[in-house]
Amino acid sequence: MNKPMRRVAVFCGILILALLVRVNWVQFVQADELQSHEDNRRVLIQRYANPRGDIIVDGQPITGSEETNDDDFTYKRTWVDGEMWAPVTGYSSQAFGTTQLENVNDSILTGDDDRMFFNNTIDMITGKDQRGGDVITTLSADAQLAAFEGLGDRKGAVVALDPRSGAILALASTPSYDPSSFAGYGDSDAEAWNALGGDEDKPMLNRALRETYPPGSTFKVVTAAAALEHGLIDDVDDATEYEDPYILPDTDDVPLTNQVPNVCAEATVRDAMRYSCNSVFAGLSNDVGNEGMIETAEAFGFNEEHFVPVRADASAYPEDNRPQNAMAGIGQASNRATPLQMAMVAAAIANNGSLMEPYMVDKLVTPNLNVIEQHDPSELHQAVSADTARQVQETMETVVEENSGIDRSQFGDDVRIGGKTGTAQRGENNSEPPYAWFISYAITDEGSPVAVAVVIEDAGVDRDQISGGGLAAPIAMDVMAAVLADEQS
Repeated sequence: MNKPMRRVAVFCGILILALLVRVNWVQFVQADELQSHEDNRRVLIQRYANPRGDIIVDGQPITGSEETNDDDFTYKRTWVDGEMWAPVTGYSSQAFGTTQLENVNDSILTGDDDRMFFNNTIDMITGKDQRGGDVITTLSADAQLAAFEGLGDRKGAVVALDPRSGAILALASTPSYDPSSFAGYGDSDAEAWNALGGDEDKPMLNRALRETYPPGSTFKVVTAAAALEHGLIDDVDDATEYEDPYILPDTDDVPLTNQVPNVCAEATVRDAMRYSCNSVFAGLSNDVGNEGMIETAEAFGFNEEHFVPVRADASAYPEDNRPQNAMAGIGQASNRATPLQMAMVAAAIANNGSLMEPYMVDKLVTPNLNVIEQHDPSELHQAVSADTARQVQETMETVVEENSGIDRSQFGDDVRIGGKTGTAQRGENNSEPPYAWFISYAITDEGSPVAVAVVIEDAGVDRDQISGGGLAAPIAMDVMAAVLADEQS
């Protein structure tokens, strides 16, 4: 063979070798990536080739699958009370993908999870179609209904937790949407999707997990705990030294006033919680210091994302200067919290200082009910000492007992109810209607079965009618009553 022919042969050999390497790279290295790629339509078609498994609440499915006439997609997703459950389930759409539990547990619901290999193999041998597994949640249908109906047509969110385990009992966000309106692939589904995306009220925003608000006076619970933990006060019934009005530190006599006159000067922490004295809690926050306040806030879960298993945005207690830190101590300035976060605060106080990791999936099961994953409750942080938690409980229970606007008549004398209202300023110079907050818990002889956070972002009422006690507290009370009724049934 002459020299030019050898060069051609060598070059062709290199090309063949490169082709073999590329084919093997695609088949073995990139196979999983290509199989699951969002532009691989075969994956999407396979996802809806069989009925999806269900998301279960109180033993009953809140989702389903129905057969279609589509040439590609044999089934599409359905929901029971879709608007109420959308903040929990998210959506599963042939055209627009999946979110929330439908996304996080997609491989279980489709039956493609590796842990379902044995179950799928048996189905294949017996000639059955592949079936999806089920997601068993911790949610309470009665608590969710109380939260959803309580919010009504108002913009806001509710989160209820079991402080003993961290189990999420209710997670509601309004306005909401019906995931079934765009579950398919047709023109009507696209129209529904576009309408939701253009809605200025943001019905697809999960306000319980993905929106942060200034927590207002509900954060005073954290500030009281910080003052006790850092030795600034020993007893919630000891008088403080803060004047009314309180002059913000490092300012040219900028006063911080109180809503209730003549009761906040040198008030005890118990009375300051009862009358929501800005002067006392701003002073406490300043004296604890920014570093100490951050430490306590982070012990309650601030400044970190939480996965329940859906991701929840991080609440923020930031590094800041002295006047801003004082204002953050009353839940204003750059202090921001999700409703989940404030439910965690109430839960930790109710659970004697132990903050359990929040979660809303109890277990994952195969179609024949074999458990393939079981959640094991775990402590996230020991937020505060048991003594600090007990003293803060006393102040929160005084708030409920002494506030004539909070109706606790649904509960017997053997149930302790603690709470804290909040009306958080909003907009530049408080120019917009404030947010109405309420956090609370119930304690029985067997511990605390429920803690709740409620925020009303927009109630559609006059400014002077907006208050945590008037708007948010009744919802929290109804949710807690629903949980207690379930516990006793």
